[in-house]
Amino acid sequence: MREGIAAVLSLSDEVELVATCEDYDGLLASVAEHEPDVVVTDIRMPPTQTDEGIRAAGELREHSPDVGVVVLSQYVEPDYAMRLFEEGSDGRAYLLKERVADPDELFSAVRRVADGGSVVDPKVVDALIEARVAKKSSVVDRLTDREREVLAEIAKGGTNAAVGEALFISSRSVEKHVNSIFMKLDLSHETDTNRRVRAVLLYLADANE
Repeated sequence: MREGIAAVLSLSDEVELVATCEDYDGLLASVAEHEPDVVVTDIRMPPTQTDEGIRAAGELREHSPDVGVVVLSQYVEPDYAMRLFEEGSDGRAYLLKERVADPDELFSAVRRVADGGSVVDPKVVDALIEARVAKKSSVVDRLTDREREVLAEIAKGGTNAAVGEALFISSRSVEKHVNSIFMKLDLSHETDTNRRVRAVLLYLADANE
């Protein structure tokens, strides 16, 4: 898998691959040596084959905050996704390994993370939404029913125009609801792109509790 990802990354003139690593310690040592813009890592690697990718992302958040991290997972694992983003969504992406089959998707994630943005695999979002539907209560009860509907559509990747079309309301109404959501979730200080990501993560987090 590592060799395959390296081969895919080599297809882009925008990406310079400075190193490949076999385990957790090697990854951290390589980051210290090369100071890359982005790390692309498996969620599981030696020595324990459990959550090394998530732990590495946390370590880099603390000691190398300018390094973006794209975590790849074989399966939809909402718990790990939430752990990846719990200290902030800036410069972090969680993708299923099947996305590597489409180089453009991987390149897009690398570029977005390098720019400080965030990416959450749509299948992970779907899994969290499904789990949330089964719950009776929500940590976002401060939102109105309409605001929760708007946020649910945003979680599916909808733009304001798409949300308006899905809910049969105007784009202006959607914008007002979105601004209200940001205020109620204390996200007014974030950039617009990251506010949307953070709002979605807050909305979905309760499904994982």
